[in-house]
Amino acid sequence: MDIIFIEDLRLSAHIGIYPREKAMAQTIELSLQIGASTASAGASDDIGDTIDYAQVVERLRRELAERRFNLLEKLAEYIASLLRDDFGAAWVRVSIAKQGVMRGVRRVGVVIERGSRD
Repeated sequence: MDIIFIEDLRLSAHIGIYPREKAMAQTIELSLQIGASTASAGASDDIGDTIDYAQVVERLRRELAERRFNLLEKLAEYIASLLRDDFGAAWVRVSIAKQGVMRGVRRVGVVIERGSRD
């Protein structure tokens, strides 16, 4: 299993359970590890034979602009499903963090893994 990764992607998202969080979008930090075979792309040198990370980023920007989530856990599950169902990832690790939401805490977040890591 090969891994395509996107690290420290900053996106605007409507996420949170508190009124101050629901009032406006906030910046989240997202890191992804996407398990997929890259052997075909390595042989062909063709972007069509792999998961195009530019398409992943653009899709996430569009989806987060249109949707609202209460919990980081729900957002992480949504992203994991999108990567597996729409991009064909065999395995994903999704890490999401919010900054400055609690006094004295730099970041809060969640990391999930879904699929098989064979």
